[in-house]
Amino acid sequence: MKIYTRTGDGGDTGLFGGGRVSKAHVRVAAYGDIDELNSAIGVVRATEPRTFHDELLRAVQRDLFAIGGHLATPDPQKVAEALEKAEVSEARIAEFENTIDEADRELPPLRAFILPAGVPKATTLHLARTVCRRAERSVVALDREAAVPALFLQYLNRLSDLLFTLARLANLEGAMDDETW
Repeated sequence: MKIYTRTGDGGDTGLFGGGRVSKAHVRVAAYGDIDELNSAIGVVRATEPRTFHDELLRAVQRDLFAIGGHLATPDPQKVAEALEKAEVSEARIAEFENTIDEADRELPPLRAFILPAGVPKATTLHLARTVCRRAERSVVALDREAAVPALFLQYLNRLSDLLFTLARLANLEGAMDDETW
């Protein structure tokens, strides 16, 4: 299979399960932002120390791939079998919350806004957090036009909290104080 098809040269794209829409469509923006977030998480994972919460971040990447697949599908019934392996569970959100709570026990209390700075691992986590917030906004916009599972909105909201907390933890473990505003 060739990587290029030429079918999108006019500014539209095919959806998973059939149909075509403009590349400027809110659905394409939503799953595109999820794809960008997945890539940002890949940059986080590639940044030293690579073992820092890597198992959880790998699971997040798999979840984001699943979320993107769902968002790219206006008619899930047409591709129900393909989406069976693309389940995202409430257990992952609970895992995020547990990780945040554990980190908060180590971190100094947050008394001011902090700048997205610090050790390389922290800065990549901060960047991923901002990409996550944009992806969340895009998915909310799609939800206004077509129903999006509420779990996806919760997931993205909690994921941005997790990424923020992990950035602070990366600074702590890297012996660098958070910079306050």
